[in-house]
Amino acid sequence: MAALGLVDAFGHVSARDFDHMVITPATDLATVEASTCIRMPLNATSLPSGCPAEAWAHLALYDRFPATGAIARAQPAASLAVGMLTDRIAPTHGQACWLGDSVPVYPSALLVREAGRGRRLAEAIGSSDAMILRGNGAIAMAADPATAVATMSVLATACTVWLQTRDEPAAMSAEEVRSWQAVKHELLPRLGAHLLRKAATTRPAR
Repeated sequence: MAALGLVDAFGHVSARDFDHMVITPATDLATVEASTCIRMPLNATSLPSGCPAEAWAHLALYDRFPATGAIARAQPAASLAVGMLTDRIAPTHGQACWLGDSVPVYPSALLVREAGRGRRLAEAIGSSDAMILRGNGAIAMAADPATAVATMSVLATACTVWLQTRDEPAAMSAEEVRSWQAVKHELLPRLGAHLLRKAATTRPAR
């Protein structure tokens, strides 16, 4: 996500590991190594040292959505603008249909640094795979980390397109939305693999 420009100094990615979660530490993602990631129980009542304080959102989403295997938390610039203008966006293009029938905007800009706020966030995402957080970027879920990053990338593009077209929207039909959703599990992982390759070629040498 750092190489793709989806995060600045803040952002995190996690993956489900049976009854545990592995999450990137509270640091610039460009500096993270596999050995510095943190493993913690999914039923944790406190966060270990070095863990992102908003890990509560990850824990709550894993609890509410058992099929979720990974979560990406980022700050696409366009999502910050969208979050101040509306409470929900409909699909803006074909790939955006993979996010759900619409993407909600979480109404509070408070940092999700408490278990209770994490649970409220998980409830608010509804049936979507992503959510814009007012004043605070976005969060996305998927089956694995690469696909979670791909979902975040699709959301970033959807926000940009929405901002560019919101004055003259041309909504996609229900048939069009369903046709794109039908190929999500075929094409979204392909996008994830593409983004991994792209990130590998743009990541600076250490």
